[in-house]
Amino acid sequence: MVPLFFAGLTFTIKRFPLCPGCLALAVRYVIPRIARWLAGALLLAGIMLGGLHADWDFSAISRKATALYGPLGAGQQRIDAWQNLLATQKQVSEMEKLKVVNLFFNKQMRYVEDIDLWHEVDYWETPIEALWKGAGDCEDYAIAKYFSLRHLGVASDKLRITYVKALRQNRAHMVLTYYSSPDAMPLVLDSLIDPIKPAAERTDLLPVYSFNAEGLYLPGAKGNKKVGDTKRLSRWQDVLKKMQAEGFPVETTN
Repeated sequence: MVPLFFAGLTFTIKRFPLCPGCLALAVRYVIPRIARWLAGALLLAGIMLGGLHADWDFSAISRKATALYGPLGAGQQRIDAWQNLLATQKQVSEMEKLKVVNLFFNKQMRYVEDIDLWHEVDYWETPIEALWKGAGDCEDYAIAKYFSLRHLGVASDKLRITYVKALRQNRAHMVLTYYSSPDAMPLVLDSLIDPIKPAAERTDLLPVYSFNAEGLYLPGAKGNKKVGDTKRLSRWQDVLKKMQAEGFPVETTN
């Protein structure tokens, strides 16, 4: 389960007065610093992009997962099946990738509450943990689908892990949403049903917030509004750290 709120999403923008000579000072000192920062950011983005499309070393990942969690048992077969999916689905269309990945995790995992599986009220699994256990709750399906599609080349800005209220069940729920373009009606990849449907047809879901590698978003009449970054989601940061410990390249978990 996930909480129905998140805090700390307020930001302050300070204004600085422009004094005589400030422009010259900015040209001499500030602008070069900004240029260096932008160059560094672009370099980091290039490294991250390369890592996302590079093959993951599943032999090393399985060894590290075994060291962390103990014998993987039947989970190793599920991890091998995931590796095969990622290796064979790179050239298909994005829509086909959505269908294959959505169905894979819906079939490979069974729904189990965190308190029963992990003895914690709210625990977010890595894809390896989800396949090791063969089980998880709503956010674990969404997280596994997100990283799978990212590795298959689907851009981060097309994907959102979306926190909703499931109206029929009257409870918090998470799904993965896909935007073919920024203004498109999103498609919903859900652990509750296998068919992928447009959000307009999922009247049983009420969006609360969403996130991806770029940030946090709130729904609104004119589309989703970015309100912060994912550093404020501590459980998401925990997932990234665990994936690094499992042997995934650092750049793939940003």
